[in-house]
Amino acid sequence: MKNVQVSIEACLACMVECEKCIDGCVTAKHHLECVKLCQDCADICALCARLCARGSQFADALCALCVKCCEACATECSKHDMECCKKCAEACKKCAEACKM
Repeated sequence: MKNVQVSIEACLACMVECEKCIDGCVTAKHHLECVKLCQDCADICALCARLCARGSQFADALCALCVKCCEACATECSKHDMECCKKCAEACKKCAEACKM
């Protein structure tokens, strides 16, 4: 059984780091894919936290999507040396693990 509170906290932390990464990468050359994935990830994480918080019947399905999105974002952010990307990749990895539990 998934620990809902851990998932919510991980999703919210990931959303924040994705937003910071978007801000840091929006002007960087060759970071377009990073920005796009961070936007998707931030949105999915925010929605996932909300659905988990209210015990939605769709929370588990969205958590599965959140895992995929976070893993893709972590992979992309790991390609870059910027500090915001490193922090985002780490938050995405933690969120993916929390949403798998």
